[in-house]
Amino acid sequence: MALKRNFSLEDKYRREEGTVILSGVQALVRLPLDQHRADQRQGLRTATLISGYRGSPLGGFDIALEANPALLAEHSVTFISGVNEDLGATAVFGSQLANLYPLPKYDGVLGLWYGKAPGVDRSGDVFKHANFAGVGRHGGVLAVAGDDACAKSSTIPSQSEAAFYDALMPVLVPGNVQEILDLGRLGFALSRYSGLWVGFKIATDVANAFDSVTVGAERAASVDPKFVYQGEPWQARQNAMLMPPHSLESERELYNGRLEAAKAFARANRLNRITVAA
Repeated sequence: MALKRNFSLEDKYRREEGTVILSGVQALVRLPLDQHRADQRQGLRTATLISGYRGSPLGGFDIALEANPALLAEHSVTFISGVNEDLGATAVFGSQLANLYPLPKYDGVLGLWYGKAPGVDRSGDVFKHANFAGVGRHGGVLAVAGDDACAKSSTIPSQSEAAFYDALMPVLVPGNVQEILDLGRLGFALSRYSGLWVGFKIATDVANAFDSVTVGAERAASVDPKFVYQGEPWQARQNAMLMPPHSLESERELYNGRLEAAKAFARANRLNRITVAA
């Protein structure tokens, strides 16, 4: 009996159920597509803005995105290569303000920033301001850091957790290609729930790996922790007032509430690899 072969190289991005083969960088390309599909199933009309600056181990991320313009357009994903990491982060910051304007085109805009570890370090000011302002209710941001701990293609070893801590971001660290997809989806859910940007560390061996992964609508479904803050059900809110006295009056309550919500979400979803800044 002849075997029926039904295989396409686009399966790695388009197949919605089953097994596909991906590299770590290709999984990052697929991640916003999966999030878009998940939002559609929930009746949400969302888009995604990706911006940042290339550098190993994420050096091929921009090339992979630019090679698939029709696929990105189909899933309402816009890619803008940043002149540098700071400007890329500023663009992603702006994506979270879209819902504050009248008659928004989308229910929410997700953001994905990427950069090598030195770019994380230099973008701290933007991260802090964006994290203070918060994310859109149906938005959410992952800040993807390419860490070259063995200095394979860097002058010095790198580790981005400390820089993310300094910006008061929760941090997720996928250990393989499958976890890029699963923790990435949970990272967006965590960002929406807490109102914080979420750091997403991709080490060299994970970015460069190839693996077979399982995809499907039921993967990475998040659990609502039913967190109560100051006697009321938690609802993250944005604060676009970044100048004193507004920021001084709200900073402690804003961050305390968001960080406690992030911890509650992590416990409910058993995110053992998460570290939440205290």
